[in-house]
Amino acid sequence: MTIILLCLVAMGFVSIVIEDVVHINKAKTTLFFGSLVWMLYFILPISHHSAAERISLLNENLLDVATLWLFLMAAMTFVAYLSAKGIIEALVGRLMPTQVSERKLMYLTGLFGFVFSSFADNITATLVCISFLMSLRLDADRLMRYLVLIIFSVNAGGAALITGDVTTLMIFLAGKVSIPNLMLISVPAFAAVMVLAFVLSRPLKEQLSFSKTVTRLSRGDKLVTGLFMLTILGTLLLNVSFGIPPVLCFLFGLSMMFLVVQFLNRDEEVLEYVRHIEFDTLLFFLGVLLLVGMLKELQVLDYFPMLYQIVPVWLANFLMGMVSSLLDNVPLTAALLKSGIEMGLADWLTLTYSVGVGGSLLVIGSAAGVVAMSKIEILTFGRYLKFSGHLLVAYAIGFAAVTGMGWLITHA
Repeated sequence: MTIILLCLVAMGFVSIVIEDVVHINKAKTTLFFGSLVWMLYFILPISHHSAAERISLLNENLLDVATLWLFLMAAMTFVAYLSAKGIIEALVGRLMPTQVSERKLMYLTGLFGFVFSSFADNITATLVCISFLMSLRLDADRLMRYLVLIIFSVNAGGAALITGDVTTLMIFLAGKVSIPNLMLISVPAFAAVMVLAFVLSRPLKEQLSFSKTVTRLSRGDKLVTGLFMLTILGTLLLNVSFGIPPVLCFLFGLSMMFLVVQFLNRDEEVLEYVRHIEFDTLLFFLGVLLLVGMLKELQVLDYFPMLYQIVPVWLANFLMGMVSSLLDNVPLTAALLKSGIEMGLADWLTLTYSVGVGGSLLVIGSAAGVVAMSKIEILTFGRYLKFSGHLLVAYAIGFAAVTGMGWLITHA
């Protein structure tokens, strides 16, 4: 039965890869296989767990799904309001020059994605960056290059802060690294982003012209924009200070947005913006997380710590980043921490970088990639895979830089 479940999970992930071939929406196929494996898990149990224990395990996985769903719903509703009101386009119009080279725009995009995701989560950063890109109305080939950079940059930006990536927080709470040590990762991570921006921008040689459209923002629009930024900042501060989950902060911020719009413009159906959410994005997330949850219950991830007994630690850490592009980095990191592997500070820093940035190597390897893939039609697994060489080079350069920096810290 274990083999059957593993095959079905594999088929679920393969259905994402061959979406362009079978022309079936990935949200439908992943939800089908994700729910099927859990039904079979109940019908033909593979462990000694009782029915109550199996329900408890399912509820544990559904809690993770629900938390991400609610957070994503709140963030997407915020962004839907800002986009519908033309706020994001107005900000782009004010910040962007009338003319900019495509190469310079590539560097600016990488910088914005990196910095924004350093204090916001990578899902929110991805949604805002995508809205920014769509307002530029680039052709498909150019848009793909910018999307690849955004996915990599938002993952790299969050890897050095305990509030930017869950795996970084997990390693910190386990006492393996300190905050000052973690912040040093941002330098190699940013260097990797700039390397990728350089490689991706080489074929781009044109000048882009932007017409300055003056959009007058109402007092309410400005207030909601400020509320959005306060929600992001408040999420960061409240999570660090009191341990309040980000989903709770964003739901509170969303409720404040509803009330502000209601009092300022009673005729506007503010709840209608919830309908603007692409629910196939949420269904795709649900299917993927159910598949990953089944891998966790089958204890597949428990085998990866054995890799550290076979190959050198630095190579194992490098490979863990590549593994995180296929599997959720949170349960993977949890399995490594639970295994009790012994490593020095330099090695823990490289692992932090690897599991945080390595998910960018495949479009399904990180929440940022999944969000972008579900919102942008041209972004498919196959098209993203064409840039795997560029991504691997940037990832490897950042890894080497973190390794060197860790060596300097331990030998200083």
